[in-house]
Amino acid sequence: MRLPISTLFSRSTRSSTVTTLLYLLVVVMFLLSIKPFYGRKTGFVSLINFGDQFESTLLPAVRDVPHFTEFKSAGYDSQFYAQLAVEPLLCDPAIDLALDTPQYRARRILFAWIAYLTGLGRPFLILKAYALQNIVAWLLLAGLLVRWLPPTSPRNMLPWIGCLFGAGIMLSVRYALLEGPSMLVLTLAIIAVEHSRSWWAAGCMALAGLGRESNLIASGMLVSRMPRTRQAIRVGIGQIALVALPFGLWWLYLKFRYPSFAVSNPDSFSVPFSAYIEEWRITINELGLYGWGSFARYKFFAIVGLTTQAGFLLMRRDWSSPWWRVGAAYAALMPFLSVLVWNGYPGAAVRVLLPMTFAFNVLVGKSRWFWPLAILGNLSILRGIDIIEVPWISRFL
Repeated sequence: MRLPISTLFSRSTRSSTVTTLLYLLVVVMFLLSIKPFYGRKTGFVSLINFGDQFESTLLPAVRDVPHFTEFKSAGYDSQFYAQLAVEPLLCDPAIDLALDTPQYRARRILFAWIAYLTGLGRPFLILKAYALQNIVAWLLLAGLLVRWLPPTSPRNMLPWIGCLFGAGIMLSVRYALLEGPSMLVLTLAIIAVEHSRSWWAAGCMALAGLGRESNLIASGMLVSRMPRTRQAIRVGIGQIALVALPFGLWWLYLKFRYPSFAVSNPDSFSVPFSAYIEEWRITINELGLYGWGSFARYKFFAIVGLTTQAGFLLMRRDWSSPWWRVGAAYAALMPFLSVLVWNGYPGAAVRVLLPMTFAFNVLVGKSRWFWPLAILGNLSILRGIDIIEVPWISRFL
């Protein structure tokens, strides 16, 4: 028996309305989750994880303004990037002591510059601006992702949440790291590509490279086809030059400032698949020793999720999609990550491979195996909910 078209339309409208309300509820849950980190005078500075082990080497300008220090702790990476934002040109010799590895941290300067400018050069405002960047990036990404995952169907909701509540982006938000804002810049570049604004996309990639040098591997999004004419070749060379120029100039500056400066950290890479296999072995052993209730389950979720994402992208080849070109580049990077990157609960790999997670979720909806793939690929949501301590939900994990 066929239903009237008006009835079908009514059901579709109701479904879309309900899904839209659920999307809004997710945003509200995020805002409720970060509310405890907000102070009326300090903003979200508590998200910057300063550790007392580095308290003696803090920049004097940072030591003199309100910040939150975790005792008996080494803190987290954001304490160094936040101080870099206070001294973004590295002119004060004290910055060399404040940063654990100046040559490594100083490469990632974009969001330090943004925080410095929005903080008007005043240390306390700079810290507040730096801590706020991830929250602003998350909210903008929540809106931008509706372009590919609109609230027209419940089927789009799981991938949308997978992007926004996966362990990778939640770690970035909780500890004021660089991956969330970097993902925003990459997403803007993809939108520019889809609108055939390749020079705008190249400009976004140039900025992304200053945010994190690993972002540059996503530059393949600019190449939708092999250039076959001289004009196309010239355009391609020009765009490559545009992408490389800002990082190249900053590299020269850092090379002058730190003669031992290197573009990449060799400790982050290893023989292909060696660390990946080792991490599987460690995880299975930990689950056997400490049981499913241990934190090892979060590492298991992360490895299964990233493996599912990479496998899907490699099996579903679609060069015409800029999202696929970005995701495939990170899937190719994944086997080379070292134990240092994989180690942890869930480890830095979920942050490093965040663009792959976004690409997977944008594209997985077209798969006939959507539900098993979407569930397995987004298991790290459970850790993400725990990291940000989502009210009424995280207590059950």
